[in-house]
Amino acid sequence: MYKPINLRYLQYIIVALFLILTFSLFKLQIIEGKKYNSIAENNIVRIKSVLPVRGEIFDRKFRPIALNRSSLNIYVTPGQIEDKNKLIEFISTNFEISAESIRQALYENRFRLYQEILLVQNVEYESLVKVLESFNYYPSLSYKTEAIRQYAYPNHFTGYLGRINEAEYKEHKEDGYTINSFLGKSGVEKYYEEILRGQNGYRIIQVDASGQDLHLFKHNLDQSAEDGADLILTIDNDLQGFINSIFPEKMKGAVVVMDTQTGGILAYVSYPEFDQNIFSENISNADWNAILNNPDKPMLDRNIHGAYPPGSIFKPVIASLGLESAIIDRDTKLASCSGGMQVGDRYFKCWWEKGHGSLNVTDAIKVSCDVFFYDLSLKFNLAQINDFCKKCLVTTKNGIDLPGERTGFFPTREWYIENYGKYAPIIGLKVNLAIGQGEVLVTPLQMCAYYAALANDGKWYRPHLLEKSIAGNKTKMNEVESIDFPMSASNLALIKEALWKVINEKYGTGTAASVAGLDVYGKTGSAENHMGNETHSWFAGFAQNDNFSVACVVFVENAGHGGSISAPIAGRIFQYYHEQSK
Repeated sequence: MYKPINLRYLQYIIVALFLILTFSLFKLQIIEGKKYNSIAENNIVRIKSVLPVRGEIFDRKFRPIALNRSSLNIYVTPGQIEDKNKLIEFISTNFEISAESIRQALYENRFRLYQEILLVQNVEYESLVKVLESFNYYPSLSYKTEAIRQYAYPNHFTGYLGRINEAEYKEHKEDGYTINSFLGKSGVEKYYEEILRGQNGYRIIQVDASGQDLHLFKHNLDQSAEDGADLILTIDNDLQGFINSIFPEKMKGAVVVMDTQTGGILAYVSYPEFDQNIFSENISNADWNAILNNPDKPMLDRNIHGAYPPGSIFKPVIASLGLESAIIDRDTKLASCSGGMQVGDRYFKCWWEKGHGSLNVTDAIKVSCDVFFYDLSLKFNLAQINDFCKKCLVTTKNGIDLPGERTGFFPTREWYIENYGKYAPIIGLKVNLAIGQGEVLVTPLQMCAYYAALANDGKWYRPHLLEKSIAGNKTKMNEVESIDFPMSASNLALIKEALWKVINEKYGTGTAASVAGLDVYGKTGSAENHMGNETHSWFAGFAQNDNFSVACVVFVENAGHGGSISAPIAGRIFQYYHEQSK
């Protein structure tokens, strides 16, 4: 039988519901009002980054090395995609990007619903115009005209820009980088990223539910971007181009030319080269892997990332140690060379099998007699040689303004014992080190800076590429560190005399580097390598007159003798620079 509801209970229920509703409203509006107000504002407010113009890079005469040019770029907003498969087909059909790459980009940015994601860059204008009307069917697509990097010529020192990856984005997002940002991946572009990039600005806009700007905020909420600084390098584009024109084709190696009085790098080449402009295109994974897997390692900067046995260009270091320690002087003659020298139970050959006889230090350097340096090495222990090498910065980082510079290497007694055992033949190994063979390793840059200091009466300047930076109307000069070599003026003069004989006297090993009307000093080297191929070819030296003083190192991998391969190249470089300086 139906029983009517008690009106009193119904009243209680209505009152309870009213109280609950009242409390909920009070909580939403009073207790948590600020929280939900902030959420609501964030739903309708967008902060858009205003990107700065990246600084450009010029040579010492303000000629371009890396410039910005216009690029048409295609973007997609993931949250506005209506038909993903149809969108992928449209983009991959009309632009140079694979469907797989598009799917990957969309997946990686699947949570960035209302952020524009860069899909394709450097689109041909004609290609865009042909399909521009079709963009009406794809509201998630947009395009922008933006700046893209263009390099005047292939080189390693400039480096290149690359798209930021996920790990880099997490590291740099607090600095204003977005998932679409580009940043320096190597070279000057990476080392000076902070001043080249500039500072982001921003625009604060109010949007509707579809993300369209309602234009409600005043423009005084915007912050202008601060463009990056332009860099003026010490590089000479003409000299750089000349060296490129004379370096042996299909050979690997490196050349550094340095102003001895400032440490400024005038030319910096590494072979084989690679064209950085490929990274301004939509480089495919196949093309990228082809570069990485190339056995000639075109992206390896052999000037600072390659470390090699120096061969005989190392002998002046050992000679200087002997002079500074007063073990030898100008007139000292050590063991007579008859084509080699017996050390313990091993016979160490000289490169000249007929022998050089008994020589003093200048003539030993001139003809590159191995026996003289074998004998001299016996007067020192490894620690003494190692310490002197470090003081002359031939086996330590030089601190050039490039990322990833390698440290040279000179083995210690402890290293030999650890790697060769407690019965390692230290004396025999040390004899080999004295002529720049065995485990000693240097970079071309280290040897160029060393010879530059010899030219500069023992004053070593830190090698550098940046001369000054210019931001707006403000110019900032690069401050360069210098140190003095642990050598007396008289001993420095004696080493310079020996290096002059190498180039200018009969039987000198470097006569192919001589230049009429110019004082040229230097040393050749032919360094064996562990791969068992042809020796590495070295030349290190400097040229001086009343107008300039420049040091040069030429290194050619597996090319043969330094006197016949590298010295002639250095001679042509000195002659060219001499003629250009008139």
